[in-house]
Amino acid sequence: MEFNKMSWVLAFLGFMFLGGICKADGATHFYDFVLKETNFTRLCSTKSILTVNGSLPGPTITVQKGDTAFVNVHNQGLYGLTMHWHGVKQPRNPWSDGPENITQCPIPVGTNFTYEINFSTEEGTLWWHAHSDWTRATVYGAIIILPADNTTYPFATPDAQETLILGSWFKGDVMEIIEDALATGGEPNISDAFTINGQPGDLYTCSNETTYRWLVDSGNTYLLRVINAVMNEEQFFAIADHNLRVVAQDAAYIKPITTPYIMITPGQTMDILVTANQPPSHYYIASTSFVDGNVTFNNSTTTAILQYNGNYSTPSTTPFPTLPDHDDDTAAENFTKQVRALASEDHPISVPLNISTSMYIAVSINERICANSSCAGPDGNALSASLNNISFQTPSISVLQAYYGGNTNGVYATNFPDIPPYFYNFTGDFANNTLYPSFGTRVRMINYGEGVEIVFQGTSVIAAENHPMHLHGFSFYLVGTGSGNFNSTTSPTTYNLVDPPEVNTIGVPKNGWAAIRFVADNPGVWFMHCHLERHSSWGMDTVLIVRNGNTSESTIRGPPAYMPPCSNS
Repeated sequence: MEFNKMSWVLAFLGFMFLGGICKADGATHFYDFVLKETNFTRLCSTKSILTVNGSLPGPTITVQKGDTAFVNVHNQGLYGLTMHWHGVKQPRNPWSDGPENITQCPIPVGTNFTYEINFSTEEGTLWWHAHSDWTRATVYGAIIILPADNTTYPFATPDAQETLILGSWFKGDVMEIIEDALATGGEPNISDAFTINGQPGDLYTCSNETTYRWLVDSGNTYLLRVINAVMNEEQFFAIADHNLRVVAQDAAYIKPITTPYIMITPGQTMDILVTANQPPSHYYIASTSFVDGNVTFNNSTTTAILQYNGNYSTPSTTPFPTLPDHDDDTAAENFTKQVRALASEDHPISVPLNISTSMYIAVSINERICANSSCAGPDGNALSASLNNISFQTPSISVLQAYYGGNTNGVYATNFPDIPPYFYNFTGDFANNTLYPSFGTRVRMINYGEGVEIVFQGTSVIAAENHPMHLHGFSFYLVGTGSGNFNSTTSPTTYNLVDPPEVNTIGVPKNGWAAIRFVADNPGVWFMHCHLERHSSWGMDTVLIVRNGNTSESTIRGPPAYMPPCSNS
């Protein structure tokens, strides 16, 4: 991509002053991202949205495994924000991870900040997005990580590739939507449409002429990269009359799954082989919600068209895929339970067996009491959310800055609990003392090198539903899931410790549990949160801080010469 050479010389020289900078063995790539307001016409109306380089989705970052990318973000928008490189571990470099006021403060309007993105073991598809309030609704794009030199895919090299990003479209201003909801305490407005590569598709009014088309050649096999950037709904996805052969998830290879549909949560990515083996014609690509809880959601369907090249008569009708119903949790489970790591000699995994840090985290929707029942949520209260009955409050300066500088007073407390404060039938009737959480910025400290197990326990407080949980700074192993309440004696006997998938985002089943494991070998400050944006905005978040080890290779790198300023620092 084009960039201003002088600005990059200055930016790169600035990064050379990073404390403890380590030069990657791979190639170095440079990108300019210009955040600006751009007019887009969708659903019969034109509105101004925040974009990167004037496009929706934004530009694709393409690297090889082990490379480094520098992205100079110029903020020409209306408010400060940050950028996150979803699923990139950023070894020892939380300074460029991006969640607002967790690892950095927002990039002020009229200024720029250069992120250093360090790729390590990731291979496949990831994505980037804004990480300030709801700005990611329109600020997102793909990251493609190709195999390193002298290596190849663990399957026949495809003839070509395509990227499809599922997104949300709001007629209103997304920042106003969440700000109003937080002010009144009620539910934020649901999206007005879903999109595929920025286009709603021809099932929506005024979208016939702009439906996204994927052109294919008969007989070719394509590597289809699917990214779920939807704000608040998980998605079923399918292509009419074409099987999907899923070969990777979250930039890690899995044992191939041949399926007519996938279920993909916000934050997840999947690499899929699609062979153009049907009679040349047009075929619908479609995606719709999977929401099995009693909550408000967008129940519409976005479409694109897979179109064969060649000379043939335009079909009078276009085949449509069969998608499961929005509340078909059996269909969702039937897909997700098949996902297992490839675990081959060339793509090994290493599940930690020695666990020294165990956490049991109840995941809940809650209420915040409002004086005189003056809010728009249940019982006249405000909606909130929590992990272990603590609703996270984002501080006014970054947690990383406070931690690294040793000035933590008033920024955060280190007493995030390892277990819920109350034990009850988590997936049945709940007690009133779990309805109202405490509020604060409480983090969990972890020693470098520890084996960590976290069990996320879904609850029925307010509304039981599936929760996509995402951890920054790590890929982790999903070693087990189950329905009902986790049993510390019997549930671990069902774990898969042989070939569990290595991922960065998982769905915690409605009224069920999910267990993950990882080794805390990445020192830094790492955000952990639900990737349904309304839940994250309500406080379904926390922070894991991995302490430094005893060597320079196990110590957080020093900060870059410039970080965006914090107003209260």
